[in-house]
Amino acid sequence: MPVVYLGSNLHLSMSLSGASKKGRKFLNPIPTNEVGFGKMIPILKEYYNNKAENTPKQQLGPFKTDVSVFQAPPETGLRITLIGHSSLLIEIDGKRILTDPVWSDRVSFSSFFGPKRFYQSPITLEELPPLDAIILSHDHYDHLDKNTIKFFADKTIPFICSLGVGKLIEDWGIERNYISELDWGDSIMLDGDCNIIATPARHFSGRGVIGRNETLWSSFVIKSPRHNIFFGADSGWFPGFKEIGDTFGPFDLTMLEIGAYGTYWPDIHMGPDNASNAHLALNGKLMMPIHWGTFNLAPHAWYEPIERLVTYAKEKHIELFVPEPGKPTEVKPYVSGWWQKYR
Repeated sequence: MPVVYLGSNLHLSMSLSGASKKGRKFLNPIPTNEVGFGKMIPILKEYYNNKAENTPKQQLGPFKTDVSVFQAPPETGLRITLIGHSSLLIEIDGKRILTDPVWSDRVSFSSFFGPKRFYQSPITLEELPPLDAIILSHDHYDHLDKNTIKFFADKTIPFICSLGVGKLIEDWGIERNYISELDWGDSIMLDGDCNIIATPARHFSGRGVIGRNETLWSSFVIKSPRHNIFFGADSGWFPGFKEIGDTFGPFDLTMLEIGAYGTYWPDIHMGPDNASNAHLALNGKLMMPIHWGTFNLAPHAWYEPIERLVTYAKEKHIELFVPEPGKPTEVKPYVSGWWQKYR
């Protein structure tokens, strides 16, 4: 699969033409409270006093992907399989792109403790169809999983990631020749007809108590001959969504995080209300909620984000695309309601 690095060859505004740095630290597009140590005690109190059903009372799934579906291309040219959280298998006009692949049971530095999956991945790594690229938005454990990345170490699959993330996956066995690190505004062309552009997000990075913000976090535009879609990864609300929409939209589909919100971190996670606002600012036609219903990462009920989003979508006249985990689904207005039977 030929991959051509195009660099920042577009006429973009300041925030879309490269991330700013202070010393070794990347900076957010606007001032951001990134929930440092000073917030730990209030956050722990919020968790302690929380009475919501953070983890499902009954086991979710099992969900199982019918891999025979991949033998035929999607009729519309756009089909998505939700693996869980922000891990998506995107089939877009002849290309297959995997985002933020996480197959491990826990998203933590340890396999013995930390947030655990609500359901097993509906498809094994060995069952995945041939891939054209893997996108890595940032280095947090729930988006960058060492064990999953190591599975691809002997494969010839291009990795497209934010600045600094390449060093991590190279240490885990991915050959440098297959890694393309992008700054905001940089782009990569897959096989001459699928353009992937790194765009800003309002978040942070780091996999431990030190080294915070020394790698970049990004969202991504994926533009193919027939479709134009937006993978938002992790972000708090910021005015840049409108700028991205004005520059690269309209989008046939926006994939935006709706889960893992709390009282003390509104700047780095949107929640369903601001995510739906971001969809509108991006000039999106159809919205797919991601980053919910897979891990217990915040003091809200596991099903709360999607139920709130359904309400907001009706109020704001937004059409949703909410497939069942593991089911390859053609992209069109569709709300499966899969979570309701587990309430």
